[in-house]
Amino acid sequence: MKSLHTCLCFCLSFLLAGFILPDLRAESRHSVQEYQDSTEYQSFQGKVVEIQTGKPIIFASIFLSGTNIGTVSNSEGDFLIKIPMFLENRVIGFSSIGYKNLEIPVGQLNPEGNLVELEPYPILIEEVTIVNQDARDLLTMALQSVPDNYSNDPMMLTSFYRETIKQNRNFVSVSEAVLDGYKSSYTNISDMDRVKIFKGRKSQDVKKMDTILFKLQGGPQTMFMLDIVKNPGELFESEIMDYYIYQMGGIININDRQAFVITFEQMEHVDIPLYAGKVYIGVDDYAFIGVEFQILEENLKNANQYLIRKKPIGMRIDVNNANYLVNYRLIDGTWHLNYVRTELMFTVRWKKKLFRSRFTTMTEMAVTDIDTRNITKYKYRETTKRSDIFADQVSNFEDPDFWGEFNIIQPEESIQSAIQRIERKLQRRNR
Repeated sequence: MKSLHTCLCFCLSFLLAGFILPDLRAESRHSVQEYQDSTEYQSFQGKVVEIQTGKPIIFASIFLSGTNIGTVSNSEGDFLIKIPMFLENRVIGFSSIGYKNLEIPVGQLNPEGNLVELEPYPILIEEVTIVNQDARDLLTMALQSVPDNYSNDPMMLTSFYRETIKQNRNFVSVSEAVLDGYKSSYTNISDMDRVKIFKGRKSQDVKKMDTILFKLQGGPQTMFMLDIVKNPGELFESEIMDYYIYQMGGIININDRQAFVITFEQMEHVDIPLYAGKVYIGVDDYAFIGVEFQILEENLKNANQYLIRKKPIGMRIDVNNANYLVNYRLIDGTWHLNYVRTELMFTVRWKKKLFRSRFTTMTEMAVTDIDTRNITKYKYRETTKRSDIFADQVSNFEDPDFWGEFNIIQPEESIQSAIQRIERKLQRRNR
């Protein structure tokens, strides 16, 4: 099993000079026509936190009710959403796994400084007795139940993938693609997932990086490796579980299904930078519904050796945050990979110089179609590799006719909104 730490690697090098192009036009939109007809919008910034502890809630969904406008909070709970003026009478919804949904009228929000507090979802009293069991035993039961809950046969996945890099507040790289994936059986460990790019594009309308060339390595292949049911790796493999403390965290509702919550973090005496997070396991079937995890703050200083592939001499890189999210959905009695997201933040500076930049990388993949009949195991040479740099390759798969009128990449809109804009193209292709 390959280490999760090696899934995301970064290459940095020094550039002699840089120049600036116009910023990305990142306004959210309700529909293409409405976006074109109305260029006036208002922005709302804020932070999503847990009401009891004030702890930031990462990857919380922020959406305008009744539209496909939305965004997600970052690793510090911060969010920015842009609303067209003609939709100012709507309400903005806030949701996150394990918390009550909250709706706030647009008119009650300030342009900046909004503090949105979410309440934990209550645990029913009659269910408390259910969780009087060992968390590690429950995880073992979930792992043993994988053949019953996930496909024992390979399948084909169509996915939408997006990759962004921000330097300070500016997007410096924005790329997206439709992927074709061969998803191997969950019970055949030796058979590996394979993914290739079907159509792709990248934005030319971004600011150029100043003095530093920052590239994200791994790309689409990383998304499949983060399928923790197929690749339990440094989270749930039997030989690694002795390095963690697992605890029961109650029961919550996820999409009208009850799920056990198990919290985990590495033991104090463990030196290698492992993870902390929550895993959600179905009450009725012991299926992995989702997992969210991060590298602990005290371990970030040791994470460089795993996350940074290459850097110039004299450059210091500090990892500020490393967050991951994976979830699954139930279709006809079988659980399938649904959504994968990563967010990492770095501070880069030259020794003995005041120069400093902060980079934020984001990768997302959402599965849009599953085919269990027409199975094609792609040749290895046709597929993406962990050593690939997606942003450098994606131009080879450009097709303006495929994207049609949707020719503006909007990095601040939700990936679900982006999928809706090309949904008809995907439906015609999958027929």
